[in-house]
This record gives sequence, structure tokens and C-alpha cells, in this order.
Amino acid sequence: MATSAAAASSLSLLFSHPHSRHSSVHRRPAPGGPHLRLPARASRARCASYDAPATATKHRRPAEENIREEAARLRGPAQGFSAWYEPFPPAPGGDPNERYSLDDVVYRSSSGGLLDVRHDMEALARYPGSYWRDLFDSRVGRTAWPYGSGVWSKKEFVLPEIDSDHIVSLFEGNSNLFWAERLGREHLGGMNDLWVKHCGISHTGSFKDLGMTVLVSQVNRLRRAPLSRPIAGVGCASTGDTSAALSAYCAAAGIPAIVFLPADRISLQQLIQPIANGATVLSLDTDFDGCMRLIREVTAELPIYLANSLNSLRLEGQKTAAIEILQQFNWQVPDWVIVPGGNLGNIYAFYKGFEMCRVLGLVDRLPRLVCAQAANANPLYRYYKSGWTEFQPQVAETTFASAIQIGDPVSVDRAVVALKATDGIVEEATEEELMDATALADRTGMFACPHTGVALAALFKLRDQRIIGPNDRTVVVSTAHGLKFTQSKIDYHDKKIQGMLCQYANPPINVKADFASVMDVLQKNLNGKI
Repeated sequence: MATSAAAASSLSLLFSHPHSRHSSVHRRPAPGGPHLRLPARASRARCASYDAPATATKHRRPAEENIREEAARLRGPAQGFSAWYEPFPPAPGGDPNERYSLDDVVYRSSSGGLLDVRHDMEALARYPGSYWRDLFDSRVGRTAWPYGSGVWSKKEFVLPEIDSDHIVSLFEGNSNLFWAERLGREHLGGMNDLWVKHCGISHTGSFKDLGMTVLVSQVNRLRRAPLSRPIAGVGCASTGDTSAALSAYCAAAGIPAIVFLPADRISLQQLIQPIANGATVLSLDTDFDGCMRLIREVTAELPIYLANSLNSLRLEGQKTAAIEILQQFNWQVPDWVIVPGGNLGNIYAFYKGFEMCRVLGLVDRLPRLVCAQAANANPLYRYYKSGWTEFQPQVAETTFASAIQIGDPVSVDRAVVALKATDGIVEEATEEELMDATALADRTGMFACPHTGVALAALFKLRDQRIIGPNDRTVVVSTAHGLKFTQSKIDYHDKKIQGMLCQYANPPINVKADFASVMDVLQKNLNGKI
């Protein structure tokens, strides 16, 4: 069951805003019940003067004007919303007033801890939850700049003060929420409300686009007048997907990108993306954690902006996937959301999105979160199993889920906050479990990446333990497109993975090119149905 709105979370305390009194849309009734009605328009009428100016006209823009220029022409007055960095978590005995402008190039607090983006929740709360629901819904599927993006359609919740002309967007987000009907019905004990959020159906093939549009947009703002900061480029350490997203968005903005990759540890499909987008690619003889240490040293010495999830700007974009899930359920809250975990920023981002919507009255409760880790890179799982007594980094072993092959995650403290606030769970998956889950999902119509396989394997375990029920509305977050990890599928179906049974392998059948041989094979494989 989802956690109650009555349970105050640490994030809501940091927001310093009381629970909203506005009601939210309830989950659908039992089959056969009436359809949900849209929220009343009264609140929209009350706030009509604030509505998105770019959607105020139905006339086509002049032919010589592009959508960015149209947005500038129709720009309305300043909205009065703001955001800033604060230490995360607040340091004991630290300065309670410590905060930084988002225009500051800063990654750590004065005590060396993480930073987090905080929003002026009192200003946002001047509008009821129904207003925000209507506003966000009105922007879906449009081309009005920048609101056609699934991220920037929630601009007020992301970077409210950025000028639309500084935004670098590839119309990311708005990804498919796939009803996994057959997988749930046939393989998970009759689950009838199982969904997969395909965040990998995005411009570069992973959820990293959601955060990178925010980070690169802010860098673009810093580099341009009137700020004109001397930022030479943007750099990241990556297990593959971060470098692909950074390179694409920097290429779109004309900003140099520098990526540090662990040699021979990412797929060719991931490697070619930053190369094709013109990034400076350094292949280093170390693992991700080694690359991360080096990029932090380099960005401390050179005017290169750090793009890893140590930088909390990316989490502001990633949290919009949670808001999008609520939208796609007509603002109903799922019972469970399962997220693969590596560097652990994403599980916190999902929590931030859900919690922000709860505090502002868009919904009235939180889902329970599950962080799924590969057993070969499972420091959070071990921490969870110890009762949160002691976190011990590890040297991550090789896993097919290479993007989460991280033994010393930057955002471990963030993840703990998210899991404690939602009565969350951490589960792990062995290499065989994640590959079998991937193959089984593929047999029901998906084409899942190994990281999605980790989340699906966690779901299988939680169903077997009866923690997740057959009627629980459950969302599995798919973080990347399966086409980026085809070699793992080839090896699985060829049964070339040492020590793995590959029980769902489906290798091609070599057959003589004659009618009798073909018919014999078809009759055997179709179980006499022809």
C-alpha cells in the first residue's frame, strides 16, 4: 500500500510548507464504474492571467518566425517563482541560512556535502493543485516553445527563472507508459495493473535526457549575456548513457562536451553516440568510480562545468518523469514504483517529483518506492539489509546492467531519504535473474534493457514474497532502450553466457531449404497447432 499523506517526510519539512488542503483526483473505481471527471475550470479562470502566453493564440505564427522567436514575442511578465541550492542534508551546527544561487558554479556545500535545488513552495502554493494539473495537462503534445517537452511543460517546478530563449530542448520526455498486460497476467500471478514507464524512448535512448536538458540549459544561460561566465565546456564521467545525453544536448547548443568513459566497459552503441555528436571522448583504464574521481579533479582546475549527478540540476529534470506518471494515470497515484539504482540520483528524483505534487495538492499521497540493484553492484542493498547502520562502498563487479555498475554512489544519502520517506524497499538481482527477466519481458512484446531487467527481477521477487499484491498498481521504470544493449541479448539467445542456463533463449533454427524440412520444423515448434 502507498504511504499516507499524514506521514511527514523529510523533504516536506525542507519545503517548509504545510500539507495541502486541496483534494486530488481519486483512483478509478472498480470495473464498470463511472469515468473520472476532469477538475473544475473555476481555478483556471481565477488564474487565467498567469496561463502560458504561448498558448493564448490559435493563429499560426508568421512564416518567417520560429517557435523560439514566437515564445520571446509572446513572453509575459515575470512569474514570481524562484529556486536555489541548499545543503543536503543540512549539516549539524551548520549555517541555517546557507544557500546559493543557481547561477553560482558550485557543487558542494561549505561542509563538503551535497546540494539540492529548493523551490519557493509558498509562491507555488498560491495556486491550487487543480490549477497546476490543468496547466500541465494543457501543454501535453504541443509544439509551443518550450512546453512541448515533457520536462519544460513543468517549467515552474523545474527552473522557474530561466528565460525560454536559453533553454536547450530536444522535446524530451512524454514517454510511453506501457500496459504490461501479458507479462502481468501470465508470469506475475495475474497482475492486472502492471505498467512500464519507457523513459528510454527518448532522444538519446535513455532517461538521462530528462536531466541533461536542464543542466545544459542552465550552462547555456551562464555562458550567454548578461552573465557571460567563462565556461569552456561541460564534462562528465559516464557508464554510457550520461555521455550520450550530454553530447547530444551540448551539440544542439554549440557547447563543447568532454566525457570520461571506462575503457571496454560500455556497449558500442553507447560509445558511438558521444563520438558522433562531436564530444571529446577519453577512454580511461579504470571503472566508473575512477572516472568520477578524475573528472572532479579536472573540473576543480579547469573552467569545465561538471555534469554528473553530483550536480543536483539534473535531478530537477529527472523528477518530471514522476509527475508525468501521475498525469498518465489522470493524477491517480500508483501503489509501487520500481527504479533501477546505480549512482542513486534517480530514486531521489522520483521521490522529489511525487512529493512536490503531494505538498502542492496535485495528489494526496505517495507511492512506495523500490530501488533495484544488480547483485554485482549492490552497496545500497547491503546498506538496507544492515538496517541502515553502516554504508560500505565496494568495487563493483561486472554486470550486464553496465549503467548501474557503480560501487560508490554519489547520491546514497539522497536515496536513503527517498526510501525512508516512502516506506521503500531495496532489492537485488543476480546476472541470471536480470537476464531471464529481460528475456521473459521481451517474449511479451517488450525489448528491455538489462537495467529494466534488474527492476523486473526485483518485481518477480517481491511478488513471490507477496509484498506486492496482484491488484497493486505497479510501475516499473525502464531507464534505457534495449537497442543500446543488443550484444547481451545476442549472447543470451546464443547461450554463450558462461554459467548461465539462459532458459528463455530463442536461437534461430537452421533448416534445409525444402518444403518437407520446413513443415517438419514448424509442426514441432508450433506444438501440432498446424
